[in-house]
Amino acid sequence: MCRNIRTLFNFEPPATPDEVKASAVQFVRKLSGFTHPSKANEAAFEEAVEEVTAAARKMLKRLETNAPPRNREVEAAKAKERSRLRFPERA
Repeated sequence: MCRNIRTLFNFEPPATPDEVKASAVQFVRKLSGFTHPSKANEAAFEEAVEEVTAAARKMLKRLETNAPPRNREVEAAKAKERSRLRFPERA
């Protein structure tokens, strides 16, 4: 599950609100062990997602770096190449 959480800091264009929320959902899923919570746990799950999303947005706004922003397409191509080399049977 956590492999789907992507680095969101220092990219051009910046992470979208949907990307931040998606990473929060993955994080809460990993912590809870639920892909989809039961009705009894749904409210707690959704509240946790909102709180983690807010914390992530706050952190991303406060982080600083001297490195130039990374390009999403270039980084995606690098990741795809790493995956191809690691799992040649999937290519």
